[in-house]
Amino acid sequence: MIGVVYLGNNTETEERLKYIPGRLVQFTKNYKDAASICVSHVRNEHFILFFEQNVRNEDITAITYIKKKCRGVYIILLTHELTKEDREVYQKCGINDTIGVGASVTELNKKIQFISDREGMLFDEQSAKHKILKFKIPIWKRLFDIVFSALGIIILSPVFILTAIAIRLESKGPILFKSKRVGTNYTIFDFLKFRSMYVDAESKLKQVAKESGNQYAETEKDEEEKKEEDLKAVITAPLGDEAEMMMMDMGMESDMMISDDEVMLVGDDYVVAESDFNKEKKEDINNAFVKIENDPRVTKVGKFIRKYSIDELPQLFNILKGDMSIVGNRPLPLYEAEKLTADASIDRFMAPAGLTGLWQVEERGKGGMMSAEERKQLDITYGQTYNFMLDMKIIFRTLTAFIQKENV
Repeated sequence: MIGVVYLGNNTETEERLKYIPGRLVQFTKNYKDAASICVSHVRNEHFILFFEQNVRNEDITAITYIKKKCRGVYIILLTHELTKEDREVYQKCGINDTIGVGASVTELNKKIQFISDREGMLFDEQSAKHKILKFKIPIWKRLFDIVFSALGIIILSPVFILTAIAIRLESKGPILFKSKRVGTNYTIFDFLKFRSMYVDAESKLKQVAKESGNQYAETEKDEEEKKEEDLKAVITAPLGDEAEMMMMDMGMESDMMISDDEVMLVGDDYVVAESDFNKEKKEDINNAFVKIENDPRVTKVGKFIRKYSIDELPQLFNILKGDMSIVGNRPLPLYEAEKLTADASIDRFMAPAGLTGLWQVEERGKGGMMSAEERKQLDITYGQTYNFMLDMKIIFRTLTAFIQKENV
C-alpha cells in the first residue's frame, strides 16, 4: 500500500486527511523530516506527499531536497490558484500534481485512489520500464568521429577555401547552407552544407517537384483519368440532402456518387472516402524521400560539388560537434522525417546519424536508383547491425565512389 505524508501547517487540511478511509497519514512540518519518513521505510514502498504551498523560494528548496532524497515519492501541491510562472517553477522543481487547498475529504481520497491504481506507471522506479529507449553512441564510435573529423578538416582546408571562393563568385548568398535536420533520437540540429542552389531554392521546391518529378515517387495518373476511374469503381447511391448541400457549398459536383458502405471523412474544406484517405497517407509515407532529377535550382558550382560530394564536407563540423557521426543513417529534413513516424520506420532514428551510410554505398552500386522502401530498410538494418568493421567497409566504399554519374 502507498504511504501518505502531509507536509504543512494547515490544521484544516490535517483534519480532512485524518478522515481518509483506510489510510494512515503521517504529519510533519519540516521537509527534512518528510524526506526521512519516505526513505526510512521499506525500500520498494512509494509515498504520496501532500505539500502545502507557502513561500515560493522556500518551497523550491524543500521540494528539490525531497525529490533528491526520495525517488519513490509523488508530490501533490496543495495550492490556491497558481500563476503561469508559478506553475512552471513548481513543475520544474519536481511537483507531480496539484489540488485545491480546500479540497474535501472525498476529493483527497479520490486523488489518492487514482494514484494508487496507477502506481506502476506514475512512480520513477516503475515507470523507467515504460520510458522510450534512447540511442547512446558508443565511446569507440565517438572517439573515431572526433579524430577523423578533426584530421579531415585540417587536410581538406584548401578544398574548403577554394569551394567557398567559387560559390561566392558565381552567385550571391551565404557560402554555407543551414537546414534543420532530424538525427538520432529525433534530435533536431543545424545541418551544414556548401550552398549548391540559388538563394530562393526552398520556396520553389513544390513547383520544381511537380514539373521535374520526384525520383522516389510513384508515377501518378492524369487527374481527370483518375476521377473517371474512381467513379467507375464505386457502387453508386445518391447523397443525402445535407451532405449534398455541404458539398455544393464547397464547390463540389452535387451529382457525385458514393458507396452505401463507404465511410466519408469530412474536413473544413473537403469530403473524402476513408479508403482514399488511407491510400494517400500510405503513398505519402512511401514517398517521404524527396529527390528531384536534373534540378534547375542547382548552380553550376553546385552541380560540380554535388557530383564529387564536396558539398557534404562542412558536415565534418557537425560530426566534431557531436550532431552526427561519420557513418550512420542520413539525417532527414523535418518534412521528410515527420512522414517516417510509423512503427515500421521509427527504428531508423534509433541509430547513429551519419555523413555516409549503408544505403548511400548500396545506391551507388545500383547506379543511383533505389526505392524509398529499400532506403528505409537499409537504415534499419544498419541500426541493428553496425560495428567497427562495418563502418570501415562503408567508409572505404564511400572514398572509392566519389566520382560518379549519379547524384546520391
